[in-house]
Order: sequence, then structure tokens, then C-alpha cells
Amino acid sequence: MAHVLKLGKHDDVAVALQPVNAGEFIPELQLTALSDIPAGHKLALQAIDTGSPVRKFDQIIGFATQPIAKGQHIHTQNLAVADFERDYAIGTNTFITDAPQLTQHETSFDGFVRPDGRVGTRNYVGILTTVNCSASVARRIAAHFTPEILSAYPNVDGVVAITHGTGCGMAEHGEPANLLRRVFSGYATHPNFASVLLLGLGCETNQIDHLVPLIGQPGTVAALAIQEEGGTTATIKSGIAKIYEMLQQANAVTRSSVPASHLVIGLQCGGSDAYSGISANPALGVAVDRLVRAGGTAILSETPEIYGAEHLLTRRAAHPEIAHRLIERIHWWEEYTARHKGSIDNNPQPGNKAGGLTTILEKSLGAVSKGGTTNLNAVYLYAEQVRQRGLVFMDSPGFDPVSATGQVAGGANLICFTTGRGSVFGCKPTPSIKLASNTALFRRMSDDMDLNCGSIIDGEETVEQSGAAIFKEILAIASGKLTRSELHGFGEEEFQPWLQSATL
Repeated sequence: MAHVLKLGKHDDVAVALQPVNAGEFIPELQLTALSDIPAGHKLALQAIDTGSPVRKFDQIIGFATQPIAKGQHIHTQNLAVADFERDYAIGTNTFITDAPQLTQHETSFDGFVRPDGRVGTRNYVGILTTVNCSASVARRIAAHFTPEILSAYPNVDGVVAITHGTGCGMAEHGEPANLLRRVFSGYATHPNFASVLLLGLGCETNQIDHLVPLIGQPGTVAALAIQEEGGTTATIKSGIAKIYEMLQQANAVTRSSVPASHLVIGLQCGGSDAYSGISANPALGVAVDRLVRAGGTAILSETPEIYGAEHLLTRRAAHPEIAHRLIERIHWWEEYTARHKGSIDNNPQPGNKAGGLTTILEKSLGAVSKGGTTNLNAVYLYAEQVRQRGLVFMDSPGFDPVSATGQVAGGANLICFTTGRGSVFGCKPTPSIKLASNTALFRRMSDDMDLNCGSIIDGEETVEQSGAAIFKEILAIASGKLTRSELHGFGEEEFQPWLQSATL
């Protein structure tokens, strides 16, 4: 295993793959470390003047805030973000890609085909609360359906209560309300739900009557309001009866073999470290390229975490308007954070920095690699229904539960989640695959990780080989193999719609 890794031909830094001690000679670079370099952190390959750009991945990750000597540790003490012009070069990296030579068996999975032609990777019955005030009743209804009761319905993955902390105390009209309704209509019609019970209190802002026209599938959606039913006890009784009816219908549906073109995968990274952009993220990008060439869809999101790397996406925009739409969302976020007296570069988080990520530019360059190399075919608002196939982008915050909720509302029937520091995220009704960026994490949290991409860092596997393994795992989990978070039963508490409005 090498001591360090230089990632770009013109880079000013190398990444320590294992701890380097001050005074240690590094033969690969023919230099001596002037300070301790923790694993995953950066050291200077040459002297850098104050104010000069610092490059990693052949891209600017920040500017020196003081003179940096050759062999010195580069991190928050001497590197920061500053304004600089991006070359968007719209559409210059688009190309027509040929499908890889894979057999039908290698690009198919066993899924649940719905009446509208979409395909689920799971077969849940859902209870979707329109407001926090109906959360307890929803949980009581779901709790009735114990494993013993559900054993009579072997084709059903479970009864899921999706609860949250909003739905009222907000303006009834405007984009924040429309955004919330997009989330609920997307979940109510999600292909991983055989059917859904909408459960409200009755007087909330997020009225069931406003949602029904957006849903448009009355055969798979039922509704109850606690005030109309006569209170808690009566609603629980009615809700249990409706869920029994839904279970009968859901159990009649079985898995069948379908092409991978029916997969819509949300791409997430959380608890990232410096290894994420070297191993797990680019390996996931290889899997995404395979999926796209098989006719499937991948959703890249987390707008604040592609900030500073958006020019790599605009170059891949299939049409100029797609690039302009992405740039517009970047400007919206700059204004949004300024309006709330924040900054879009208030990232990475403490755990990211401990793992070697110094600036949002560095973090974004690694995050973008999850999207592979194919063309960018569309840009969506948060929780909009994803209709375009291929690689697309959905505007969202970087906070994983909020971002993933938008992707699932948009139709993602599977989540791929890379992590370097560790994550235990679940996302019912959509399975979430955890991809560890380093072997130490995979061993330490083996109970939560699905695949180890640290084998790339260890020199045991190439990025392409790891990506092929991820794609194979995607098909297996889409066919019913349980993820680690599913084995733990995670995924109901993580539903977090994006709240843009003031709480009134």
C-alpha cells in the first residue's frame, strides 16, 4: 500500500493514505513531511504563496491563507475558500455512449410491476400523515400489524408509518406549500408502496383535499381525518380495517423479472471523508454509468455540496437550458443562504474536516463523482417527479434525510449512500445501500455497511471493479435482498420534507 496518492497531474497536494509523521521521508514523492499528516489529509507538493490557488483533482479547492512550505500539512489552518471564476463550458463534454456488453441477466432484477408501468423494489403498505398532529394515531395503527400478523402476507414488506413534524403553522399558498404537497403526492404514488392511507387531523394547512387531485390514483389511496372519524379510538379502528384491505390487495402482487431501465437511484453521500472522493464516490459513478447505459436513471442532488464543482456538470449538460437551470439553482442558494445570514461555504462539517476535507470546493469535487461520466439530462426542483432517464439533478439541501426525502418523492426506488465517517441512515419505503469509503470504517461499523470500497485505497481492487460490484449489489437489493439498515428496521423516522417557510 502506498503512503500517499496524487490525484491529478497538476495537483499541488497529495493525500496521505496512512498517517505520516513529521520528518518522515516519502519515497513516492521524494520529499520529507514537515509536520504530522493524519490519514486522509493533504500535504503540499511544492511551496505555495499566500493567495495562490491550491489544486486537487486538477481543480481549485481553495486558496492559501499563508505561505505553505513543501511537505507541510494543508488544512483549515492555511487553506480557505475565495471567489473565483468558473469556466462553465456548457455542453463541451457531452457525448454518445455505447451500452456495455452485459447480458440481460446482468441488467435485470425482480421487481413489483405497478398498474402505471413503474416498478417497485419493495412492496409496502404506507400510512402517510399529512400533519404532525396525526403522527401518534398513525403509529398506533402501524403497531397493530405485528410480524405475526404480517406473516400471513408473505409478499408484503411491511406496514410503514411515515410521520413528520410539519403540515401546519405555515402559509397555505406559495412555493413552500407547493413543495410540501409535491413530497406527499410523490410518496402517496411511489412504486414501492402498493397502497397508502392518508391520515390527517382535519384542520391542518396540508389538507387531504388539496392532495387528492395531485395523486390521481384513488384506487391505491384511502384517506381518514381524525376529527371526522370521531377521535383517536375510532380512527385507529377504521385505519386498521383499511390497512387489512390494502394488505390483501398488496399480497396478490408478486415479483417478476424486469430490465434495469426501471431503476431510479438516488445518490447520497453523508459523513464524508477525504477517501469518499477517491474510492466510494467514483466507484458509485462507475455503477451509475452502467445503469444509465442500461436505460436506468440516477438522481444527483445536494446542491450546496456540488457548489464549486457545478462547472463539471454544466460541461455535460445535454442541452444549454439544462446547464442554465443548474446555474440558476446555484445562484438561488447563494441568495437563500445570504438572506438567512449564512454562507453556502459553511461546509464541510466537523466530521468531514476530521476526515481530511478542508473546503466545500474539495468536498463538492468528490461528491460530483457519484454521478459518473454520462450526460446530464435534466434539472428538477425538489420533489418534482423525475420523468427523464439517464443522469439527472434534483435541487435539494445537503442534509441527507431532507435530500433523500426529495429523491424518493421524485420516484427513487433505491438509494446508494456513500460514507467515510459512518452513517446508519434508512429510508423506507426505499432501501438504502451503504458504501464505505475505507476499510477501517467497514470493519468498525460492519453491522451498518453493505459494501467496502476501501479495497480501492488498499490496492486490492480498481475503481472499475468496485463499481461493477456495486452495480451487482444494486440489482440484488432491488430484487429483495435486505440492506443493513432494513435489517435494523430503520427508515420511518428519517422522512424529512424540506421546510422553506416560516413557522407561523
